[in-house]
Order: sequence, then structure tokens, then C-alpha cells
Amino acid sequence: MSRYARQICLTGVGAAGQARLAAARVLVVGAGGLGSALLPLLAGAGVGAIRIVDPDVVEESNLHRQTLYAMADLGRPKAEVAAERLAALNPGCAARARVARLDPALAGQEIRAADLVVDAADSVAVTYALSDLCLAAGLPLISASVVGTSGYVGGFCGGAPSYRAVFPDLPGQVQSCASAGVMGPVVAALGALQAQMALAVLLGHRPSPLGQMLTLDAGAWRPAGFRFEGAPEPEVAGPKVVALCDLTERDRVIDLRGLAEAPDLPVPWAERMVPEQVGRTAFAAKGRTVLVCASGLRAWRAAQALLREGARDVVIAAAG
Repeated sequence: MSRYARQICLTGVGAAGQARLAAARVLVVGAGGLGSALLPLLAGAGVGAIRIVDPDVVEESNLHRQTLYAMADLGRPKAEVAAERLAALNPGCAARARVARLDPALAGQEIRAADLVVDAADSVAVTYALSDLCLAAGLPLISASVVGTSGYVGGFCGGAPSYRAVFPDLPGQVQSCASAGVMGPVVAALGALQAQMALAVLLGHRPSPLGQMLTLDAGAWRPAGFRFEGAPEPEVAGPKVVALCDLTERDRVIDLRGLAEAPDLPVPWAERMVPEQVGRTAFAAKGRTVLVCASGLRAWRAAQALLREGARDVVIAAAG
């Protein structure tokens, strides 16, 4: 136990807490910037089993903030490299990789074997899908997002309100790291906070990080936070996130990506539209109207417009 000596001596950990960590099974979705920070911290703390799900390969533009990887890893799947690094860091941690893009179908499979889910994917569709599934399963979810020099981390579900209770709708403008840029230290700081929240949940610390939001604006040097235990679940939730593999020919599928962005349609019967074209003509006569884009962001906004016009069965899907 000398590996954990500086941790076991803490009030709230001890030998019993260390045993709880060793028995814990954590699903981490995303092995990018947030994952690069939090994964070694979870493995180093002695979490017994970590499942890493990520579809991407290491690119040179990742390395300024994704410090888990090196130049020699370029072109390799992030999930596989991350699992190797964790095994080298702590042989007592069973780190397993799944190179795949998470959708609600895959998420439903993966969370069955998890005690806690960490959302480090920084994707609208992934976050809402994980929150819906974790709320139904009573499973805690630690989610974070970073853009530019600011971001947040929060503890949802598992007895606390869901992500939808805090964010029933998206803000008017949402940017990505690709469009707005991102600073590596801010990503590392929020990834570290994700790891701390996850460990606190697994150890049963009080006050619990579930129902807690922390925000960080490193550009203005403003950390902040608030509790949201009493937040009600929305009576009318935003659009549900579905998996592409669950679509049927009864669904009217509308791909909001252009031909240059996505040469191949998600299903053979899909149609192409730009978001501005989506109106009453997009309503499906029977079945669902399914709006598709890369991250879920454009689809969410178009779906909300349809719902405001009276549509009843509109869902979204992210195709990457």
C-alpha cells in the first residue's frame, strides 16, 4: 500500500476508502484534453477498472493540451494509447480501450458495467445522451466542457438533478475548440477537477459533488460555483438524442451537413437540408423527424425550431 500512502492517511479515505476505489468501475467517454488530465489521476489514485471510449486518433494539433500523448503516438487511436499509459502508470488499474464514437446505443451497453460515468467528450449530443441514460439508471455523471480560457465541471444524476435540469436548452451561441481555440492549462485544471469529483463520489465524501457546478474563467481569473440540488427536471425536455443504428425507414431523416462536410448520408433514405430550410415541410407524416449533424449542435437548434412550430416527435443524432 506504499503507492497510496499519502492518500490513505487522509480523513475520508483510509484503507476502507482505498478498497472502494480498487473495486470501482469507471467509464470515461473522451480521451482528449480533459481525458488526458483526468485519466492518469484516476489510475494513480487506484481506481480498479477504467473503460476508455474515444473514436479519434492522435494528431499533432492535439499535443499542446493533450499531454498524455507524444509525437511517436501520431496516427494511433487515443483510447488505445491512453490505456497503455495507464497500465504503465499503475499495473493495478485495469484500463481497457474501445475505439468507437459513443452514441445512445453504445452508451446504453457501456454504462451497465460502470459505477460512475465521466463525460470528457465535450460534445452536445454525448452529454445529453449520457445524462438521460444516467438519470434513468441512477448512475452518477461527472461532466465538463472547455472552450477558450473558460469552462465548467459539474456532478449530475445519481440522485442529483440531470444535465437537462441545469441546461434545458443550449445558449444562443455555442463554440467549439476548433472554432474558438483553447488553452491547455485550463483544460488540465478542469480535467483535474473532474477527477477530484469522481473520486469524491466513489469515496462517498460529504458534501457530495453531485448537485455541484464549478466554473472557471481563466481569462478574467474568476472561479465560481453553485449548488443545484433543487433544480427540477424540465416538464418539456429538449430533443432526445438517438443512435444512427436505431433509425428505420419510417423515420424522416434530414442531414444538415453539406456535401463537402459529409459526402455519405447516414442512411440511404436521408435528405439533405441546410438548417434554414428546416420548417413545417420537415415534419414526418408518420414516425419521427430525425435531424442529423456532426456534433448535435445544429440538429438541436433546428429541432427546437420545429418543436416551437408544433412538431411532436423530433429527435437528433450526431454523425461525427
